[in-house]
Amino acid sequence: MSSSNVPIFTLSNGVRMPSVGLGTWQMTGDQGKTVIRNAILSGYRHIDTATLYQNEDQIGDTLAELFAEGVAKREDLFITTKAFCHEVAPDVIEEALRSSLKRLRLDYVDLYLAHIPAATKECGNHRTNVKVEDIWRGLEKLYDMKLTKAIGVSNFNENQIERIMKIHKVPIQASQLELHLYLPQKAHRELCKKHNIIITAYATLGSPGRMSVVGADGNPLFESTKNAASELNDKNVKALALKYNKTPAQILLRATVEMGIVVIPKTTNPDRMKENINIFDFNISKAEVNLLEAHEKSKPERLFWWPNVADHPEDPFAVERSK
Repeated sequence: MSSSNVPIFTLSNGVRMPSVGLGTWQMTGDQGKTVIRNAILSGYRHIDTATLYQNEDQIGDTLAELFAEGVAKREDLFITTKAFCHEVAPDVIEEALRSSLKRLRLDYVDLYLAHIPAATKECGNHRTNVKVEDIWRGLEKLYDMKLTKAIGVSNFNENQIERIMKIHKVPIQASQLELHLYLPQKAHRELCKKHNIIITAYATLGSPGRMSVVGADGNPLFESTKNAASELNDKNVKALALKYNKTPAQILLRATVEMGIVVIPKTTNPDRMKENINIFDFNISKAEVNLLEAHEKSKPERLFWWPNVADHPEDPFAVERSK
């Protein structure tokens, strides 16, 4: 699969972002290095990571090897990383990005995101005096310093985005959030369209790997969502997969890109990695995309609840938790 076949979306400041990237959550060690190499060789030019994923070192080492081998050039890649809760406050975010750049062995990233809008101390205690407006001003400073080509948010709700858009000097250029067939995020999509913000969806395929994450109490962190329905088994998805001779995963990814949304599917399997980017050799109609969205799920099904920020003044899911 050639990277030239992947549609490119353009952020509001003109930065070009491939519409399909590789998500790297839970990829560490030598496996992480192998996966990144396989991804670049398979045509991926967009890599999504974060401090939280603890794999920036492996990604940086692998990219340096690929650059030295002439397999890829830095200017042809789009690298996203994120500042986690203990890094998003304006007094620590510059150090956080410089540390990420050192691990990634890069002079800049293409997109830097605040991973979640709730600031904490390194020990996890909430920093309740840090507001999303403060977080954004810190990101703007990094943008002005040219340490990142674009800045954005992750897991922010609509109200928090609107608050930033009232005080910004540099507008929000990207928003990453959980978005899939059974959590379509229509209000968020409308808001981002209004403000010319590109959306990146995570968990497009249901993130089955989430069930292997264990909390401090020794129990699965996302135990409450273990019985969530899988969109891969949705009857309309399966019907389109049969029609186009594609996998259900390919249908879900292509439909999401057709909505103008970037996807970052995660897999360590080389064959599935190629399948996930080989989604542009067939045409799915707007009517078929609408059919997928007209599913029978009356209540959105969130998979990731981020319990570490519950009760924080900037908890983005406070309203949903109260229902």
